[in-house]
Amino acid sequence: MSVADDIEVRASSETLLKAERGPRRPRNMGQIIRWIVLFLGGILMVMPLVYMLSTSLKFPFEVYNLNLIPEEPTLENYAYVLEDGRFYRWLLNSTVIATITTISTLIFDSLVGYVLCKFRFRGRYIVFIAILSTLMIPTEMLVIPWYLMSQALGWLDTYWGIMFPGLMTAFGTFLMKQFFETVPDDFIEAARIDGLNELQIWWSVAMPLVRPALAALAIFVFLGNWTAFIWPLIATNDFDKFTLPVGLATFGDEADVQWELIMTGAAIATLPTLIFFLIFQRFIIRGVVMAGLKG
Repeated sequence: MSVADDIEVRASSETLLKAERGPRRPRNMGQIIRWIVLFLGGILMVMPLVYMLSTSLKFPFEVYNLNLIPEEPTLENYAYVLEDGRFYRWLLNSTVIATITTISTLIFDSLVGYVLCKFRFRGRYIVFIAILSTLMIPTEMLVIPWYLMSQALGWLDTYWGIMFPGLMTAFGTFLMKQFFETVPDDFIEAARIDGLNELQIWWSVAMPLVRPALAALAIFVFLGNWTAFIWPLIATNDFDKFTLPVGLATFGDEADVQWELIMTGAAIATLPTLIFFLIFQRFIIRGVVMAGLKG
């Protein structure tokens, strides 16, 4: 059989197979419904952000108009907020507090997770369960003990007073422990045979192998402290110590709330975190999935 005949036979065979399969079936109705639900859910989640941006471009008399497209768009609100020197002070406070808290959480949570995972001692499961049980306590119930502690130790109106509740987290400990489970014990034993102490093993051997978890935890903690409002509001009275969310709330009072300025400041504050999330979102997804699989 020649090459031309072989090609013709194959073409005819493919034509017969397509004829037997019939026309292409439409998508499953269930899949279409899922896509519609996801699309509507995405719209509902994005709408507050869209309304925030819309309000930031409105004049005060137009704020209570629910139109998403302002009739007379303006950038005066952005100019006013950016010209206010307090805004940069609050931005710096939030950056410093969120950064220090994130670094502290990565260090202490990874240390505790490493110990609970790779050390064998009596009662370690009880300690782990006790740490996890704190996740069931709402933050609002912890505010009063935090305040009394800060008052007794003189931490009110200080950066340390704002930061100390978040220097170590139960969620971070759980996440790091789950990831350290993926580190082979053979690596740890080999490092001990080579003469490394436990801190060197934790830093040089274990930590490089759990980088996805560290990245995910860093994003969670940084965003959580960046947007924190309740505790920084209670712990500080000094305008110079305010974080960005608390500072933005001062643009209004009981008589007049300047929503256009609040929304403008919120839009500016959201932009860095949104970019940060879009760049590192894969680490968040991987961290959560891996933590669930190892649970």
